[in-house]
Amino acid sequence: MTPNGNRHGRTGTALHPAPRRAAQPRDWRKRISDNLAYGLLVYTGLQIFVTMKQLKELSGTMLPYMALIVLVGGIIPAARMLERHWDKLDDIHAFDPAEAPRFARDRAIIWAAAIGLPFLLALIAKALHSLT
Repeated sequence: MTPNGNRHGRTGTALHPAPRRAAQPRDWRKRISDNLAYGLLVYTGLQIFVTMKQLKELSGTMLPYMALIVLVGGIIPAARMLERHWDKLDDIHAFDPAEAPRFARDRAIIWAAAIGLPFLLALIAKALHSLT
């Protein structure tokens, strides 16, 4: 038998649960970086899906080129600008709970842009195509 009353050496059973570790705070820098990476993946996936659908509906549209220009010319620099605050945090402030409201705001911006921009660009392209 092990010291915790378990003969198999495992750290917890129904009768003898494993001791809980204190919750480790997560680094704001890593969390915002993860949100940006996943947001860019979602944006790109939606952009491809929306673009392909629109290419079938509207022949000769400039949507793929416009989307690429927006992605490279606007999204990536905007993401870097948003991330700049978090990159400047030292190791003490990287775990500071006082950063939670700013993190929530920045995360909301990331996901609103990642999900909303592909559809907004599609609407703009459709409107421009209808004008011609």
